[in-house]
Amino acid sequence: MATIGIIGSGSWGTALSLILLRNNQDVVLYGRNPERIEEIRKTRYNLKYLPGIRLPDQLHLTDNLEEAVRNKDLIILAVPSHVYRQTAQEVAAALPGSETATLLSVTKGIENETLMRMEEITAEVFKDRTYHFGCLSGPSHAEEVARNIPTAIVVASRNEQVARSIQKLFMSPSFRVYSHHDVTGVELGGALKNVIALAAGICDGVGFGDNTKAALMTRGLAEITRLGVAMGAEAMTFAGLSGMGDLIVTCMSRYSRNRYVGEQIGQGKSLHLVLNQMVMVAEGVRTTRSAYALAQRYGIEMPITEKVYRVLFEKESPREAVSALMTREAKEEKWG
Repeated sequence: MATIGIIGSGSWGTALSLILLRNNQDVVLYGRNPERIEEIRKTRYNLKYLPGIRLPDQLHLTDNLEEAVRNKDLIILAVPSHVYRQTAQEVAAALPGSETATLLSVTKGIENETLMRMEEITAEVFKDRTYHFGCLSGPSHAEEVARNIPTAIVVASRNEQVARSIQKLFMSPSFRVYSHHDVTGVELGGALKNVIALAAGICDGVGFGDNTKAALMTRGLAEITRLGVAMGAEAMTFAGLSGMGDLIVTCMSRYSRNRYVGEQIGQGKSLHLVLNQMVMVAEGVRTTRSAYALAQRYGIEMPITEKVYRVLFEKESPREAVSALMTREAKEEKWG
């Protein structure tokens, strides 16, 4: 039995706690809001983020960060990208200086201010400490994982032993975990697919069809791969679970927050209104800013990402954006 602390009591952190408990691990789920943690403890339901799923009595809940991270075999960071740095700093401060932490990021995003991935932020925060790092990504809606619906996902670490030890903790008949070494590719695939999911949602909202969405998804994956390779990732990573797999589910699923945001914008609603009406975070909105900036930094052509950026932040008409994509200069199809 491993001792595991999950930092973040949202839908994904809660769903992962269920997977680990089913595998007979010792799990502590941390949330920073004492009232909400107490409500979950009493009712055994996370009504705000994962309604309808009863949490086992053996799941320990806490609002004490030290309790959640000290003497743990694994610390899982399950928070939105815009608070990842602050959370990592708080975790580092709560750990004894002599303790070697194994950290697993399940965050899918890119920090706006620095354009850093979560691995890079972690390296900066833990630069004076000994630690191990892995990331978990792939097509895995929390609602389905919590209901034990078969899911396949990938864990990546530059340390093969770390990847395999995390793989072993999570593997179950309903939760299949593959290991990988390409942390850059796995993180970028999980983050950038949300931008294409926004485009797919816009396509739905405007009333275009499956042909249009298929084109957006396919060419979207091509531009994700172009940027990823420029940033040091392996091209084939994006053909796997954290690339193509996550892209498919995020563009198609009714659970997808990013597809939903795009759909609402395609129907004419403002981004501000849509986001204010949501309980959960749609990472793709912030990631669009980062992806657009990274494309410029690396000189990578990302026409779909650019159009999503202009629709979200410069009020370009969704129909005009799609028309502009369709009437671009004729080209030979190239992958990546």
